[in-house]
Amino acid sequence: GGSDDPAKPGGKVKLTIATFGEFGYKDLYKEYMAANPNVEIVERITKAEDHHKNLAAHLATNTGAADIEAIEEGWAGQFTANPGKFYNWTDYGANDIKSQWPAWKWQQGSSAKGEVVGLGTDVGGMAMCYRRDLFEKAGLPTDREAVSALWPTWEKYIETGVKFKNANIKGSAWMDGPTVMYRSILGQQPTGIYDGDKVVVETNPGVKRAWDLTIDAINKGLSGKIAPWSADWNAGMAKGSFVTLACPSWMMAYIQSQAKDSSGKWDIAAVPGGGGNWGGSFLTLPKQGKNVEEAAKLAKWLVAPEQQAKVFRALGNFPSTVSLYEDAVIKDFKNPFFNNAPVGQIFSNSVKTMVPQYMGPKSGDINTAIQNGLTRVEQGKQK
Repeated sequence: GGSDDPAKPGGKVKLTIATFGEFGYKDLYKEYMAANPNVEIVERITKAEDHHKNLAAHLATNTGAADIEAIEEGWAGQFTANPGKFYNWTDYGANDIKSQWPAWKWQQGSSAKGEVVGLGTDVGGMAMCYRRDLFEKAGLPTDREAVSALWPTWEKYIETGVKFKNANIKGSAWMDGPTVMYRSILGQQPTGIYDGDKVVVETNPGVKRAWDLTIDAINKGLSGKIAPWSADWNAGMAKGSFVTLACPSWMMAYIQSQAKDSSGKWDIAAVPGGGGNWGGSFLTLPKQGKNVEEAAKLAKWLVAPEQQAKVFRALGNFPSTVSLYEDAVIKDFKNPFFNNAPVGQIFSNSVKTMVPQYMGPKSGDINTAIQNGLTRVEQGKQK
């Protein structure tokens, strides 16, 4: 449950924050509680699909939501369409810090009438993470420039995957499964699930391209058949069960947290097809929260440029704060875990050139249905 009871006089204010994946906030919570001894922070972490399903249920029943709830861009439209369930950030000083974000990020977190439902955390510029050690074992180049040159397109990525497969590296597949590849290709299309307010899945060639390429990779035996965000996926990052993983910037955080002993084995190259965006999240204040002033204070602190920079340098989630993109703290940063890849430069360039897609109310649910279909094909349950 959330904070059902207001803080007792003289007692600590307990703030619950519900997230998914790896937001990189654990050290920040400690820092905040040390500076604010009257606050106790409790984090709930759930798989993304379940998190958003749970949040929708909590809002519908008016019980169970955390003081701060994260929402991912794919589901943002579902919640910005129902702004009455959230405190409006403009009542808690959001307009004073609006210039932190690019206009499109601010708009993604706002309702059609301009109520600000969520403040932006990170953005999901694209790259490709790969295992240098296993590339070398398969006779493929390992230098990131040479690796980037292997796959200017997704078709070339599949061709390179076939070469890796033919090298017969025991226990290692080219890619984890269909979800990450599909979402990455979809994120590069000018139009995604929606065109304006209209769902265009059946007619949009961009969605079909993402589907067809992913099916081609499955049919060529390149998938490790490992579901993302599963225990096998987490372990596979450390064991080398798959050797490439399309990497929105937040994926770096996930790899580093799950494959702590694999430093230097992973590296980062350009993503096939160039550019694109997948992901990025927002912090919201559900109206069920009893300690809204304290919750707003914490959330604003978490999304401030200084904290976004700390998370990026520690784990990789790329800031949504525009002012940081030309700052040496981001631009010149090389990540030692990923063989000193110039991740600040890689993701700054990706984010500056990306054109965000419109995310409608059902984007998250529709993508889940498509990904479930890809998984059925991969498992041989459907053609």
